[in-house]
Amino acid sequence: MIDYEKQGNVGIITINRPSARNAVNTEVATGIEAAIDQIEEDDDVWVAILTGAKTEKGYIFCAGADLKQMSVDPGGMQTQRGGFGGLVQRERTKPLIAAVDGPALAGGTELVLACDLVVASRTAVFGIPEVKRNLVAAAGGLFRLPRKLPRNIAMELALTGRLDFPAERAHHFGLVNTLCEEGGALEAALELATQITAAAPLAVRESRKIVLEATDQPDEIGWAMSGEGIMKMFSTEDFTEGLTAFIEKRDPQWKGR
Repeated sequence: MIDYEKQGNVGIITINRPSARNAVNTEVATGIEAAIDQIEEDDDVWVAILTGAKTEKGYIFCAGADLKQMSVDPGGMQTQRGGFGGLVQRERTKPLIAAVDGPALAGGTELVLACDLVVASRTAVFGIPEVKRNLVAAAGGLFRLPRKLPRNIAMELALTGRLDFPAERAHHFGLVNTLCEEGGALEAALELATQITAAAPLAVRESRKIVLEATDQPDEIGWAMSGEGIMKMFSTEDFTEGLTAFIEKRDPQWKGR
């Protein structure tokens, strides 16, 4: 139910459960967690992409939790380390891009919110409709969505359970980094990943960490983390390579060490 492949320095995770609209069940959750494990452990993978397989009825990223399983096993879509989908609470070091074609609803939206960057086709829609089933969006949607969207917009989505928040509006408010045409989300995500892999992988990971941990903190924490981050880079092989490549007017050959 989870496919994993590598393209160069990019790892691609695909939710492949088209018969259930790529809904998350136990196998999907454990599969995503296993793929993240593989990515984190593989020194040759610098960036990851999460996407959904195309179904017979068209593109869909993820329809959220498998409600049939939830009715008999409410915790079955979670893992101990990753939470829902094996992802939303997972500690990671490498950037993860959501490639969204078609709907990403309920837990599908929450998987997107757990990613670092979002590429979406113009047919993508988002929503957290849990209130329509007397549920609460408990996989991060209620606090991550207001960090990505204006609070009133996030509140509207949370309280109405609307299922029609389009990718173009999400792009307007900054939730989506890149818009593309239907069927092009994975290709566009690979293009974004290529831009990231052209940069030094250790510096990318350290920069990601600082953005996530320091943004909402006082400036002194940001200064301290930034200082610690640059000092870490000074002691790496890639620091010397970056300066040498600049002086020699060539592309750097990063080693990730």
